[in-house]
Amino acid sequence: MEPAAPRNELVSAEGRNRKAVLCQRCGSRVLQPGTALFSRRQLFLPSMRKKPALADGSSPDGDLLQEHWLVEDMFMFENVGFTKDVGNIKFLVCADCEIGPIGWHCLDDRKSFYVALERVSHE
Repeated sequence: MEPAAPRNELVSAEGRNRKAVLCQRCGSRVLQPGTALFSRRQLFLPSMRKKPALADGSSPDGDLLQEHWLVEDMFMFENVGFTKDVGNIKFLVCADCEIGPIGWHCLDDRKSFYVALERVSHE
């Protein structure tokens, strides 16, 4: 995992992502610069693994993460996949290599897609 960049290097004065958001594993572009808002919200994400292992509904190990990019329209993503529903949650994964979860989406809120800063790279 790359070291965390200083917040002012990643977040613009308007609170948007200054840099492109990439998959840590394959480098595929997830978001273009300026398409997401910085958000602090405590969310649990299972440990990183391939998509089929995420959808089995078991209680996986994971991390409580607080810093995310908030995307309000799923069509803003360049490259993202979704797991099958796990309760009322879908986890976001890289559409190219299927590693994840890199983010979280609650089916109750159609306009909130969270991508964890710790689970992606920036360039």
